[in-house]
Amino acid sequence: MAGLRMGEGVLRRKPIERIEETEVGVGTRLERSLGLWQLTAIGVGGIIGAGIFTLAGTVANGTAGPAVLVSFLVAGVASAAAALSYAEFAGLIPKAGSAYTYGYAVLGEIAGWFIGWDLLLEYTAIVAVVAIGISGYFGFLVGEMGADLPAWMLGAPGTGHGHRVDLFAVLLCLFVAYLLNLGIRNAARVETSVVVLKVLVVLLVIGVGVFHIDSGNYQPFFPYGLGGAFTGAATVFFAVFGYDAMSTAAEESRDAQRHMPRAIIYSLVISMVLYAAACLVLTGMQDYRHIDKESGFSSAFKSVGLSGLADVIAVGAIIGIITVMFTFMLGVTRVWFAMSRDGLLPPWFARTHPTRHVPTRVTWIVGAASAAIAGFVPIGEAAELTNIGILLAFVVVCTAVIVLRYRQPELPRSFRTPWMPFVPALGVVFSLWLITFLHWQTWVRFAVWFVLGLVVYFGYSYRRSALAGR
Repeated sequence: MAGLRMGEGVLRRKPIERIEETEVGVGTRLERSLGLWQLTAIGVGGIIGAGIFTLAGTVANGTAGPAVLVSFLVAGVASAAAALSYAEFAGLIPKAGSAYTYGYAVLGEIAGWFIGWDLLLEYTAIVAVVAIGISGYFGFLVGEMGADLPAWMLGAPGTGHGHRVDLFAVLLCLFVAYLLNLGIRNAARVETSVVVLKVLVVLLVIGVGVFHIDSGNYQPFFPYGLGGAFTGAATVFFAVFGYDAMSTAAEESRDAQRHMPRAIIYSLVISMVLYAAACLVLTGMQDYRHIDKESGFSSAFKSVGLSGLADVIAVGAIIGIITVMFTFMLGVTRVWFAMSRDGLLPPWFARTHPTRHVPTRVTWIVGAASAAIAGFVPIGEAAELTNIGILLAFVVVCTAVIVLRYRQPELPRSFRTPWMPFVPALGVVFSLWLITFLHWQTWVRFAVWFVLGLVVYFGYSYRRSALAGR
């Protein structure tokens, strides 16, 4: 009987019709102040950034060659299938937490817990990876100015002789935490302005770079075979799903039922068009074997004699990629906030600032954690923490949207995923397929985090859940 009761307990679901009744804690109100274009800017800010300015060069150089374009397109197709599923949920359940909340409401507490638990690690690692990428452009820019910074502050241990900490990456993480703590209204205004600047820089890169393309650089297009392109897709996947982190801000949208689905779709379409064009320009300007892994576009423009423009791109990359950090730090803090408000983590973390209405405690904790990863872990190892949990979140959301459509077809949906169940099923298949291309070290790290999650859940969350007493 005890085993039966536990089995029922881990499968308990948050009732969608009365979802606010299952939330606990005081001082946990978020402010609804975001409009459609602010949400879209947050989504674009999360998608465009590391993918163009850092990962495109990294994947082109050692994994896919010119077929990095295929890598982004494959990742984009999988992401689009999941994006339509997220759009349906975002309009139906306009609450903080995104995939965690959707999984909890449809598949049960244990599914929601593990997706939330995974996202805490994945999103924090993404913030750190992006900070390291920005630091690479910062180092390029400083070098171009002729400055000679101390070696100890230029990178994590093991990335160069004398390197002890990536100081610039550490400071960036703490700065973004400070920005988020100003309040979502003020932070979103800054984010929107910087996103506009970033898109202008990307358009400048494409508009100028297209005149310096050498078609010979596209040969061979698949130097590492189709397998290299698919492996590259698994690597760049986290660069095409910023809308997932953006959807965690549903509870801070003025009209989430209408605006969230549109913002998700708009942000993905805008970003994929820019990604495809940028990849063609990058691999057309410079032989893939010579593309710099950390500051790809700056080195490409320098290689064709446009050093001045390379400096402009480096500055634009530093400023623009900060928006990615903003989106994902926003995401992890809102997932943590939602899990704490549901009782799965201590309610102390769900406390919000009395006037700014943001979860300041978890924001500073995440800022410090991401700073530690960015400062002392090489970018390759940090990037390996960022993929598997997101892919599993996509599997959960795509599965859940099918289950809920047939379980409760009468629920009022402001957006309906088209071609049900084909589209979400495609998202499941693509996500599982991309998971098979991840390195075995990623699985080991995931297994360790999974086991730790089991300990926390059954040691604390199972009994303290807001649904435990219902």
